[in-house]
Amino acid sequence: MYNPSFKKRVAVLRGGPSDEYDVSMQTGAGVLRALSDSPFETQDIVISKKGEWLSRGFVKTPEQALLNSDVVFIALHGAYGEDGTVQRILERLSLPFTGSNSFASAIAINKALTKDHLKKHSTSILMPPHMKLSKQESPNLIQHVATIKELFGPEYVIKPIGGGSSIGTVLTNQYDLYKNIVAALEQYDEILVEKRIQGKEATVGVIENYREKKYYSLPAIEIVPPSSAQFFSADVKYTGETEEICPGRFTRDEKEELMNAAKLVHEILGLAQYSRSDFVVANDGVYFLEVNTLPGLTTESLFPKSIEAVGGSYKELVTHLISTASR
Repeated sequence: MYNPSFKKRVAVLRGGPSDEYDVSMQTGAGVLRALSDSPFETQDIVISKKGEWLSRGFVKTPEQALLNSDVVFIALHGAYGEDGTVQRILERLSLPFTGSNSFASAIAINKALTKDHLKKHSTSILMPPHMKLSKQESPNLIQHVATIKELFGPEYVIKPIGGGSSIGTVLTNQYDLYKNIVAALEQYDEILVEKRIQGKEATVGVIENYREKKYYSLPAIEIVPPSSAQFFSADVKYTGETEEICPGRFTRDEKEELMNAAKLVHEILGLAQYSRSDFVVANDGVYFLEVNTLPGLTTESLFPKSIEAVGGSYKELVTHLISTASR
């Protein structure tokens, strides 16, 4: 049990066996810097790409690495960190941790499950038409491609079911659809094919129990990728090339719709503490794309920028998440 006469001991988990290892290392470094002159004692735990837990350079079991920890800050992204795996380990150890629980994380990282869950519980969230495909369906792929072309129009987005940072996401047209689906299924077991919605890209953060509000929606950020990129792809996410306008250049009604939709997604999926939802603002409405249960906290990340836009700070955000972490 935590003794108030000592500093609260915070274990920061970063790295991990996912495509977002490098981004996670940067997020974790940012968190550790923010806590360097705080009333917390920190422990830097790096999870290798092989899934090994490293504390002070030594490989340890999760139980050994977290033996003296009071709370865990999950600075992981993608598989293992956002899919419920590490959350189940921490739940088993009865340790408070930042972010959502294992069940909500497992749903939210799966883009198809997320859309199905939202559709089941809300009629107000607009989403692009989509089809889930897996390697097992390869024998019927020509038929599926024909159906997609007939129902979704001439332009599409192909993305892996799990993961984030737009890694593996490809834009394509009807002429290259088949070959791009084949290429995606060679790399991933399951993929999602969506109708491409044209419009302004936007993202909205939600933080719980902030400024006396249970769900506090942060300002909608408008994302304007460089002319060399077709969308906010992994190649331009952390290079500083993308223009991120906060608050975004949206109408009052669009801002309200974005903020309400982000809160609704967070609530319906049973997420905890914070999340960031991505949207496209089109002529016919605001379309939800996906949600991030552990948004990036690097110097180029969107969530810290939206906190700063309302007068908060990175350090305040990190401290708030630690102080409100639960089992």
